[in-house]
Amino acid sequence: MDNENEAKIKRALGIPSWRHLSKDKVVKFVAMMPDMGTEVRLKIVEQFPAFKDLAKNSVDSVKKAHKSTLSANEKSQEHFHQASQQHRDSLKEDLSKDDLSWEQRQFLHELFQQNVDQEFQKDSETKQFLERGLRTVAVSAGAAIALGAVFVGARIMGESKDSPEESLEP
Repeated sequence: MDNENEAKIKRALGIPSWRHLSKDKVVKFVAMMPDMGTEVRLKIVEQFPAFKDLAKNSVDSVKKAHKSTLSANEKSQEHFHQASQQHRDSLKEDLSKDDLSWEQRQFLHELFQQNVDQEFQKDSETKQFLERGLRTVAVSAGAAIALGAVFVGARIMGESKDSPEESLEP
């Protein structure tokens, strides 16, 4: 293997050795692979016996962070909805009073509508947030699958170079 090319790749990744290839550097490494020579790429990939574990751990970390974020978001949503409901209950109570003028009732109805609009807005924001989070998890999983495919493909290419193809002719 061309040690000079390997050293350049490690420098570009900011790692002293392949054991220091972290989850976040794997994506950068894969992005660099098309620019590497086949021999260099195969020799580097051969140094990753635990590549599958690294990719799986990367996805697991993203899923864990996503799950934690979802939990925090759910609690925040719950508090917001409770506060909104308490506000509406208070407005309903005020609206049930017989001694309100038309202007006072109109004002309370506007406050009620603002409350409903705010709840709708919060719900829309949450759906967008969840969509972005799901997209992040999907991209991470896709990257892990792609990395796995690159790894397997490189190993197959390496194995096919090591053993000559068998001829079908007698």
